[in-house]
This record gives sequence, structure tokens and C-alpha cells, in this order.
Amino acid sequence: MNRPAMPDPGPIVRLTTAYWDSQALLTANRLQLFDQLAGGPRNVEQVAAALELDARMTGLLLRVLASLDLLEQRDGGFANSPSAAAFLVSTSPAYMGGAMRYSDPLYATWGRLEEALRSGQPALAAETYLGDEPAHTRTFVHSMHGRAMGIARALVEVLDLTARHRLLDVGGGPGTYSILLTGRYPGLYAEVLELPGVATVAREIVAAAGAGERVTLRDGDYHTSEFGSGYDVVLMSGMFHREHEASCRRLIDKARAALVPGGLLAVSDVFTDAGGCSPPFAALFGLNMALTAPHGTVHADADVACWMREAGFGGIATRALPPPMPHRVVSGTKP
Repeated sequence: MNRPAMPDPGPIVRLTTAYWDSQALLTANRLQLFDQLAGGPRNVEQVAAALELDARMTGLLLRVLASLDLLEQRDGGFANSPSAAAFLVSTSPAYMGGAMRYSDPLYATWGRLEEALRSGQPALAAETYLGDEPAHTRTFVHSMHGRAMGIARALVEVLDLTARHRLLDVGGGPGTYSILLTGRYPGLYAEVLELPGVATVAREIVAAAGAGERVTLRDGDYHTSEFGSGYDVVLMSGMFHREHEASCRRLIDKARAALVPGGLLAVSDVFTDAGGCSPPFAALFGLNMALTAPHGTVHADADVACWMREAGFGGIATRALPPPMPHRVVSGTKP
């Protein structure tokens, strides 16, 4: 009698060391190692000396990065691969290193997953990066700006705001979406509602982008602050993953009250398919948010569409941002 074939244990074994890859990349990015190779190949000793590192350990790291196709061995040294040159060198227009720093402090946080599972509380207090600790807040806001630049560039291609004039960007963080959307649509002016500690840094980012005349910051907490009225667009991006269902429904209701008839509500976030198990990144993202926010989670886009429909919005549409962005946009109009 033939026994059934045993499943391949390889994927499980690979998962046990998956963090090795990410820590090699995140550490190299933090050290700006890829900048050292922007001018061409350098040997181990040169890289170690430039970064004030131990040569033996540096050699091991460089070989790992080469095994991950981030570096190439060439001319007796190491050089950036095409993908590293495009995305990991700080002078590149497609640089992603700033956005990747968002993941740096989360390594220790994920190490406390069991503790969070037992307590039901996040392993990283949100207050530390949302205003209570200015240095951490500044780092967080700038890393979110780096992440949002890529998302916002994709969002402006999906969200048609032609002939719209007043945008309320709820919980808009560094103001990145408002900067790009108002730049894309002449005559559109945006107000970003954000916590005071975050808004302080966001004002600097808006000013540096030359968007001060079309984007303003308003200090407030979107849970308790009035949204105001007379807006023809309300954008809620990257918020719902911090909120439970009842809170999301309240925010949708507040958005409806702030919009003029025919106004557009756009909710952009990482959403799952129905059932919450796919895509894998979205499911993992929900657990990541639970580790970093009291009500952190992930929602299915179908649920958000249902909540908007029940709040009285029509013309509900769901669109995915172009790959590799994992975000989707659920939009609807106020009758």
C-alpha cells in the first residue's frame, strides 16, 4: 500500500529564518551601505572603513546581500545590483530607504508578539510616535512621508478630483496626499486634520514641498474634533487599520455630514479580501497594527463598502492601486 506523499517542509523551515533577510536589508539601509557603492565596486575593507565597521562582519553582510540579489560581486569587490541602485541609493529619484525605516523599530515589537497575544494590548505604545516623544514622532512622520510618497503617486492616478475644490484630509499625517493631490488638480485646496505633535512636523514637510499656499494643517483628533462642512472631498487614508468597526462607521458618518451634496468620500488603506485571510501581506499588516495601536486591525474592503452604503453613500466603487502597492480605495458619493 502506497503511503501518501509527505508535504514539503521547506516553506515552514524558510519561515523560521525569514527575519534574517529583512534584518540584513534594514541594517544595510540604516547604515546607508548602498550609498557607499553608488560610485562603483568597493572591497570589504573599503566599505568597513567608510562605515566604521568590523571588516570580518562587514564581509559576511556583503555576501548575504549579494545572495539576496541586492549586491553583485565584481572587480574584486561588491557593487549595487540594478534594483539596489534604483531603490536603495539615497540620491535616486525612486529611493525607498526612507520609507523602509518605518519597519526598523518594529523588529523588537514583533519579538513581543506572544506578550501582546496574552495581554490583548499593543507591544508598542502609540503615544511614543504620535506626539509624546518628539524625536520618535519626527522619525515616524518622516518615514510615513517616504512611504506615502509612493502610495500618493499611485493614488492620484486612481482618484479623479477634477472640478473639486475643497479637500479634508482626515488624519493626513505628513500631508503627503494633500501635497500631491493639490499639485495634480489646480484649484483644489486641502486641509489636513492631524494630532498636534504630528501636525508640527507635517507643517515643515508641506512648507519644504512649496505647498503652503494650497495645503493647511489643523490641529485636532479625528475621534473628537468636528470635521466642519462645505467640503466636496473627504479623504481618509491609512486610518481604518487603527479603528474597530464602530469607530469606522462613526468616521464615515462624520465625513457624510462634512460633505456637500455630490461630495466624494475616499477611504484608502490596506484591505483584505472577504474572510480576512488574503492577500497574505494584508493579513500580516493587521497583526502588525494590533502590535502598535490599541484597536489595530485590518478590514475587508467589502465591509467598508457595506458601511458606506448603509451610511447613505451611493456609487460605491473599489479600486486597487497598481502593484506593488498593497492598498485599495473604496469611494462613494453623498446624494
